Amino acid sequence: MIENIREPKQKRAIEKKKKIIKAGFDLICKNGYHNTNTAEIAKEAGVSTGIVYQYFKDKYDILIEGLEKYGENIFFPVLDNKNIKLDKSSFEKLLRDIINHYISNYKISNIAYEELMSMVYSDKKVAEYYCKREIETTEFFKTILISNGFDKENLVEKVHIMIGLINNLCYEVIYHKHKNMNYCIMTNLVITNIKNLFKKDLD
Repeated sequence: MIENIREPKQKRAIEKKKKIIKAGFDLICKNGYHNTNTAEIAKEAGVSTGIVYQYFKDKYDILIEGLEKYGENIFFPVLDNKNIKLDKSSFEKLLRDIINHYISNYKISNIAYEELMSMVYSDKKVAEYYCKREIETTEFFKTILISNGFDKENLVEKVHIMIGLINNLCYEVIYHKHKNMNYCIMTNLVITNIKNLFKKDLD
């Protein structure tokens, strides 16, 4: 293993490093962190193992850089449009759009989500990444609500609860799939509870 990790300067080398990050992150998400090795990452990226070690100490470094580049869509997918105009009816539509967006994304990334979530509880850097994304997502939705005149008092806390309810609902729908649960009713209850958090702004 090469001790002195170097940062690529030339365009070709930069592209090579990007390929290694994407290949490594994709493999870890697909097969699991402990079931992926550096040789497999090198093969997937179309480079030699030696090249991988020029840019990374190990697969853990690849995972952390991959999280920064690609992890948002797995953990906290958000809607693209920040310029949403909200009233009582459109707020409910926004909530349903967010829920559908999350569920759709979890279906695509469910193996990766489970793998990475298990690391949130066992790895400090992954936990820090998750916490940072959680805060950024809260700020994203807070910005939308403030731009629509929502009261700023306790807004961060309300948005954080909102995101938690939506995440738990989506996790239930995608992973638990309890046969005795009516997920249409559960979705409506989640939306009702979120709307109650912002009742003063929606009346």
